[in-house]
Amino acid sequence: MSFVRVGGVAHHVAVEGSGPVCVLSTGLAMSWFDWDPVVPLLAPHRTVVRFDRPGHGLSGPASVPPSAAGEAHRIAALLDALGLSGPATVVGHSIAGFHAEAFARLHPDRTAGAVLVDTSIEERARVPAAPAVRTALARGTGRALSAAGLPAALGPLTRRAVVRLSRPGLAADPAPAALVRRCYATSRVFQGALLENTHYRAVAAEVLALRDRHPLPPGVPVTVLAAPWGASTRWATRQRALADLLGARFTSVPGSGHLMMLDRPDALAAAVLDQRPGARAPHAKGA
Repeated sequence: MSFVRVGGVAHHVAVEGSGPVCVLSTGLAMSWFDWDPVVPLLAPHRTVVRFDRPGHGLSGPASVPPSAAGEAHRIAALLDALGLSGPATVVGHSIAGFHAEAFARLHPDRTAGAVLVDTSIEERARVPAAPAVRTALARGTGRALSAAGLPAALGPLTRRAVVRLSRPGLAADPAPAALVRRCYATSRVFQGALLENTHYRAVAAEVLALRDRHPLPPGVPVTVLAAPWGASTRWATRQRALADLLGARFTSVPGSGHLMMLDRPDALAAAVLDQRPGARAPHAKGA
């Protein structure tokens, strides 16, 4: 593990394995160690890059509000800083699915593939009014609650609860207690998550706009992995519709909740390793 500076912020990065590059990007308020079950399955075949976005994991505080283009360029800049110039497969979980798609659209020559893992979906998102005011409110609220000791008191417990609620059968959070406290008891991570959540709609609307202006690279495989979410069919229907829109392979992953990297690392790794150039075509299957 190491740190590289991008945009004036120290980014925590872990690089393992060898072969073609695969970048793993977590969802809102998650950390690099949430990919631990997946890395051993990929590292024999891929150079696996994990990183924490600003205000996440061990990275420095966020200096600017997030945007889809900004996150796409962040991935490219991190790869440059690591000396990894070849095409990469970008794996984005939840909100990072927006970032992975934006990377493929804005950096087509650097994209070997994209895997969207139970990705966020917003079919009709609009940019909220007064983004600067929203940013100021998010930062002010974050500072006030941090000064009151909320992250230290409730951060690790909230992390544990959210992970349990996101897994089938309320399975436990496997992350080591020391790492959870090191990250989630800090005001830095609390404020980073709050800032990303505040600008979620704006990032979603930006992705919709990118779809109109920047086509996905022809022949580059895209896969949409969806968790069945119990008896809910609406979520799976929306995920399948996204796959159709993107010309992507669609895979429903039984036995998984939203945190697929914890529940079904085998299916996630297989989706990455199964991708082949020219494989972009609608296809549905179970895993």
